Amino acid sequence: MELTARPGQRRQTLRTVVALAGLTMIGLLALSSSRAEDPVANPVPQMATAQAAAMPRVVYSRYQSTTLKLADGQTKSVLSLLNIRHKMKFGEYVWDDNGIAAGDTWIIVDLAGQTMSVFRAGHEIGTAPILYGADSKPTPVGVFPVLEKARDHRSNLYDADMPFMLRLSWDGVAIHASNVRAGEATHGCIGVPPEFAKRLFNQVRVGDLVSVTKA
Repeated sequence: MELTARPGQRRQTLRTVVALAGLTMIGLLALSSSRAEDPVANPVPQMATAQAAAMPRVVYSRYQSTTLKLADGQTKSVLSLLNIRHKMKFGEYVWDDNGIAAGDTWIIVDLAGQTMSVFRAGHEIGTAPILYGADSKPTPVGVFPVLEKARDHRSNLYDADMPFMLRLSWDGVAIHASNVRAGEATHGCIGVPPEFAKRLFNQVRVGDLVSVTKA
């Protein structure tokens, strides 16, 4: 459910945590510096799977120690990233899991950069700008297992539809489909574009981890 206007989207450069030959380059991963763009009033949603498929992935060698640190300090191996070469706007997303084997699925949410990245078997398969909680009801940070899934859910707390809901807490925090646009916020939930939410819902299982950070 959208709330009040929020200041302009902050640009955030995210980088991988790469350990190579004993040298560690520390940072956060998910999107390149070109992925986040200042918000526009009327973004045009994009289903960019075909576009993404035409782009070579950024691939890391299995013999290099390439890891991403989650909000609780645990690490996950990263084998490749989506190679996105345009500035993503609110309402856009990229999803490309062609050729990616089944495996452990986990999600990274960067509140400062207003972005989400989805990983399967160590490969980034989806990413999108997001909405998150207003200052009066902030989105909590930490690592959360998905507690429940509901394709069609209506919030008892806020009397609002939350399609493709992935529950993160029993007090109302969830990932769900939303009208992702500039100047909007949520009651602490994480809002993603509807078609992205559908793909995410079909991918994620109960128990999969969601790491939420605010750098």
